[in-house]
Amino acid sequence: MRLFAAVLPPPERLTELGHVVDRLRRLPGADGLRWTSRPGWHLTLAFMGEVDEELLPELRVRLARAAHRTPPFPLRLHGGGHFGRRALWTGVAGDLDELRLLAERADAAARRSGVPMEEHRRYQAHVTLGRARGEGMDLHPFLDSLGGFEGTRWQVEELALVRSSLPVSGVRGEQPRYETVGAWPLEGSGAQSG
Repeated sequence: MRLFAAVLPPPERLTELGHVVDRLRRLPGADGLRWTSRPGWHLTLAFMGEVDEELLPELRVRLARAAHRTPPFPLRLHGGGHFGRRALWTGVAGDLDELRLLAERADAAARRSGVPMEEHRRYQAHVTLGRARGEGMDLHPFLDSLGGFEGTRWQVEELALVRSSLPVSGVRGEQPRYETVGAWPLEGSGAQSG
């Protein structure tokens, strides 16, 4: 099954973001983006790809340990950015050090469970909002609109393991489906321990 570890913003925060995205979708050129669906908005911590079922018990134990070692921390959705001319996203502000540490712990949990992870790259927390169709496009009008976005703060209290099912019907606009297959409370005391 195709899996990733994630932080899932609460519904109220996604509703705030949804109002912003509704405005973005009315901008000229918005039809040049494939917009992601609200049920799929998340902050990926560690993308694992296809994971053998036999690795799941160990992966669950190690993710639970990572969550147990990490204290709850504040985040808020914030601003916007892009990857090249293809992907438009909103970022986060708050305790980014704790978020990066949780991402590192989730990545290490997967590796130690035997999941063959891609090469490690610098973690960039984001929620993907849309991807350009074709060769890319000028994302500046969308970035200008996202620039002032400041979501309300929330407390991250859980690490989630999410299953991703890619579209198979070939129907234009069909979105991946996401299912939370495990979740663990963040229980650390706040003392940094690697």
